[in-house]
This record gives sequence, structure tokens and C-alpha cells, in this order.
Amino acid sequence: MSAARVGPTRPLVVGYAITGQAVARALLARGVPVTAVDDHPTDAMRDAARGAGVTLVEAPSTDALASLVAAADAVLPTPGLPETHRVFGLAEQAGVPVRSELDLASLWDARPFLAVTGTDGKTTVTTMVTEMLLASGVAAVAAGNTEVPLVAAIDDPATDVFVVEASSFRLTFASWFHPRVATWLNFADDHQDVHVSLGGYEAAKARIWARSGADDLAVANADDPVVMRHAASLPAVQTFGLGSAADWRVADGRLVGPGDVDLLAADELPRALPHDLANALAAAATALGGGATLDGIRHVLTTFRGLPHRVELVGEAGGVQWFDDSKATAPHATLAAVAGFPSVVLIAGGRNKGLDLRALQAAAPHLRAVVAIGDAAREVAEAFTGLRPVTLAASMDAAVAAAADLAEAGDAVVLSPGCASFDWYRSYAERGDDFQRAVRERTGAST
Repeated sequence: MSAARVGPTRPLVVGYAITGQAVARALLARGVPVTAVDDHPTDAMRDAARGAGVTLVEAPSTDALASLVAAADAVLPTPGLPETHRVFGLAEQAGVPVRSELDLASLWDARPFLAVTGTDGKTTVTTMVTEMLLASGVAAVAAGNTEVPLVAAIDDPATDVFVVEASSFRLTFASWFHPRVATWLNFADDHQDVHVSLGGYEAAKARIWARSGADDLAVANADDPVVMRHAASLPAVQTFGLGSAADWRVADGRLVGPGDVDLLAADELPRALPHDLANALAAAATALGGGATLDGIRHVLTTFRGLPHRVELVGEAGGVQWFDDSKATAPHATLAAVAGFPSVVLIAGGRNKGLDLRALQAAAPHLRAVVAIGDAAREVAEAFTGLRPVTLAASMDAAVAAAADLAEAGDAVVLSPGCASFDWYRSYAERGDDFQRAVRERTGAST
């Protein structure tokens, strides 16, 4: 192993939540002492640090943090730490490298990684790929931007393949991460509360292919010009998309792939909205490249009914269908959801992540009306001024009531906020659950 690939011996873990604690445990298990810092420590963090034997420095001054960085041989930031955080400038000044947990896992484990990134659809495709491998008899586990950080997942010797949900937060500082199959689903404006620019966000995503070689497979969205621009120079690429030129595509109503691969008819999928088809094609390409069988892939495609809060059917009442797409925390995700319906009453808003919500205007042809909620309600309303009727609602119950009054038989009411949930709720899941409760109480909707 070259000197450049030697793991840290004096690491500084920055942020001591789920991933920070997993990184610390992994380092300690390998005999490496750990110092961690957190600007907003909780009692649970303090207890975890004491129990593990980690030195936890709480809210250090800039001078104190500079000293900690200078004493380290690697800075390991928690995913999602804003790039404007002072630790990154201090690390650059001190010449201390910044590493990702993906780097550590790549350093410590030689088993194959399959990686999935994209602005939307990462969790769904990661889950589908994992299930396709399992259905094919391959011991696979989903890790990364999930409940299980990759540095924790590699502790299980029974796993054959790791399917890594690779967020931009984890990829930004990844230098050693080398997936055997690396899939980029799409790209759109997002996470400007973390990345310093849209270009920086794009560059982070592109790092999923930074180490791709002739023996690796890149899976790229043929319908996304940003993705394809980065794929153009790669040695081994398969494309997916809804256009006829993609390697994995829909032809004559069937999902097909390169080499005369014929998966199944599109109407055999439990749901076949445009983004469902794209996700199915991307998952099939990734899974087959990672060792899944065609039978295993077909089994999952015919049985996978989606994840909670991702265009999830809540129920129907009075000819109106109600859908929970609370996971849509950026306009691009909202546009993808709405595109699958001819007439929608959209419930949108929440806490804006520094994005231009005028992008939502592209959904107008599919909309009957809009109900705006949360901190960004006024921004949502301004986006649709002169385009569609907008009602402002001060609670989820009020939003559902307004949507019920606006919707007509044949419409879909879709909660697809295009914003984060942290104004009214602790998570997008909590927001979606509250929406489902309000829908059932107001309409009696059932599936």
C-alpha cells in the first residue's frame, strides 16, 4: 500500500452524530485514538464519547480548533457539514487532508462496492439494487447515506457486496472510494445550504466516477445533459433513460437492456410513472453489473412498491387520489412527481434550502391549483403568481382542507413540498405521516 493510502493515526472527527460516532468506533477498533469536536453537543453525544473513550471537544474557539487541526493527520467531517465551516479553511491552511468515511471503508475493505448518487431517487434505487442482489442469492447490504454508515457495514464478514447510497456530502472529500459499479441518476439544483455553489455540488456528484477504470461500470442517465457530460470520457458506460437511444430503455412497452436483455413489460410494474421507469432501468443496470441475475431483477421489479413518502398512495375519496411525496425536498423532485399526473392540486413549501423555488413553475401545465405551506409559503405563492390559483395554509390540517375543496374528481392531490421539513417537523417522514393522518381524518380516503 502506498503512503498516500495509509489510514489516519491522529484523526480529528468533526461532528459527533451518527456517522461521526460510527467513524470513531471504526478507528478505535483499529487501535487509533480519536479526538472529536462538535459545535452543538448533546448529552447523548457526551455519553457516547465517554463510553467509547473518545476525547470530545465542545464548541472550540477558532484558535482551539486550529490547534486541533494542526495536530491531526486527517480531518473527518460529518456528512452535511456546510462547506463554509471554518474547519475546512483551517485544514487547507495547515495542509491537513480532509477525508470521507467512504475513503476509510475503501482503505479497510476490498469487497466490491456498488454506488448510487443523484439529486433524486438514490434511496429508492439503492434499495432496489440491494433487493435484486439478495433475490439473486448475493449477500448484499445497503449502506452509506442510510441508517448504516459504510464504515459500520464493513464489520459484517458475511456480506458479499455493499450497495452505497453516495450523497454529495459523502462524495465531496472522497479520494480513495472506488466502486465497481457507479450510477449517477440525475442532477438538479439542491443542497445550496451545504455546498458553496452549484458547481461545487456538481463536482461532488462527479466524484463517484473519479476512479472509474476499464474494469468498472459507469451507469449514466442518458436524458440528463450534466450527467452525460461527465460520462463522456469514461471507458465503460451503460446509459439508461426514457429516450430510444439509451442502452437501458422502454421499447414497445417493454423494459430492455443491452445485449438483447428483455426484462418485462412496463405494465407488469406495480407503478409505472416516468420516474418509476427511470428508477427501474437504473436499478436493473446497476444490479446486473454487480452480479444479480435477470430472474432476481425481474422478481424485484414486479414486487417493489416503493418506499414510504415517495409518491406513496395514501388513498382515494370522491374520485380524488391523495399522494404523499414528502421526501421531495427540492423543486427537481417535485417536478418529477407531478409529471406523472395530468391534473394535480399541489401542496408545496417548507424550509427552503437556498434554492430558487421559481423552478416549480415548470409544473404549472400539470396543476389545477397550489396550496403553499411552511416558512417558504410566500416564495411558493410568488412562483405561481399569474399561473395558477394559490392558497396559503398555516397548518397541515388547513392545507389538506384547502386541497380537498380545490380538487375535482380525477385529480391527484400531491404533497410534494420542494423544501425541507424543518420548519414544522423534525423530518420529512414526520411531515408525511402528519399529511396522511390529516387526509384520512378529512376525507376518509382509503387504498
